[in-house]
Parts: sequence; C-alpha cells; structure tokens
Amino acid sequence: MAKVAVLVKVKTKEGQRDAMTQAMTPGIETAKSEIGTQFYIFHHDAVDPNTVWLYELYADQDAANLHMSSDAFKAWSKSLVPFVDGAPEISFLTPTGGKGI
Repeated sequence: MAKVAVLVKVKTKEGQRDAMTQAMTPGIETAKSEIGTQFYIFHHDAVDPNTVWLYELYADQDAANLHMSSDAFKAWSKSLVPFVDGAPEISFLTPTGGKGI
C-alpha cells in the first residue's frame, strides 16, 4: 500500500498562535506513539503570524484512518477550536519520491 501524506493549513485567531502551539502538544505526543504515523510535524508559517501548518506522513491509508478516527484525535481536535479562525485547508497527498521517503 502507498504511503499517505496530509498537509494542513490552519489560520489562527489574531494573536492566538502561541496558545494554539501549546494546545498542539497533546496531539503531537499522541502521534509519537502511533506506529503507522511516520511524521507528524507542526510548523509556524514564516510569513503569516496567524497561520500554522501540519505535515503528516503515514505508512498507509489504514494508519491515516486509525489516527483520524481515534478517540484521542477527536477529543484533541475539539480542544483546538477556540484558537482556529475558520475551517482548516486539508490536502491529502500520495508521495511518489524524494529524499526521506
């Protein structure tokens, strides 16, 4: 099965990036223990102080589904709502080559 990548762009409410960063910690810690989650990387946008990004890489679609359907993910996602300004932009990707894949 092919690896699955997810790129998520999130706009935070004005001045809430640092609070969002703190709120990300539990989700990042959970992802570290997921066997099929190969990368789960949180980024601050280098230009827009109210934008953050997530890059996720999963061993396969089953691993991505397991992550996104877990009770821990669902509860954690709800905890981020106070910091988010609008719906996140989510792109699902199929890696086809490059360094580190």
